[in-house]
Amino acid sequence: MTLATQITVFRILLIPVFIGLAVYYGQSVATGLPNESLRWWTIATFALAAISDAVDGFIARHFNQTSRLGAILDPLADKLMLLSAIVALSFTGWRQHFPLWFPTLVIFRDLASIGGAFLIDHLVGRCEIKPHWTGKVATFAQFAAVLWLMLDLPGLLWPTLIAGAFTATSGFLNLAAGVRQVKDAD
Repeated sequence: MTLATQITVFRILLIPVFIGLAVYYGQSVATGLPNESLRWWTIATFALAAISDAVDGFIARHFNQTSRLGAILDPLADKLMLLSAIVALSFTGWRQHFPLWFPTLVIFRDLASIGGAFLIDHLVGRCEIKPHWTGKVATFAQFAAVLWLMLDLPGLLWPTLIAGAFTATSGFLNLAAGVRQVKDAD
């Protein structure tokens, strides 16, 4: 296993740590005695995951440590961390939380993309996934919205709306690309 893949596995192992810290902080807020050190540990864990994502990508590209396992685990780690953060921050007692439509949209888009890829693979024999810039912007916007919430900045609605718009747009573009692949195979 390459060093880049080991860092990705480390990032996956940070997910339950992040969830635990987020839940415990939410519980402390709910009791009326917010434990701010838990909030900062939650933010630090999320930031460490983000930094490790950049580091493993750098190592993989610059030291030729790309692998099939890393190519599968890296985007999976990103999705799991973002989904965990969005869900945990939507349904725990943090001072701010995401509106219900946001985690619903993110989860639906990701499940539809995964399900669609399996369906296309079954129908056509091969699913070609070409990342689109809107998906990258959606991921960045989701990350920014999560940080916005955890830092307790005012105006959470705006970064959530931007992340939601790019998430929906990238989902529709994935759907259109999938339909084209099925039609082209006929």
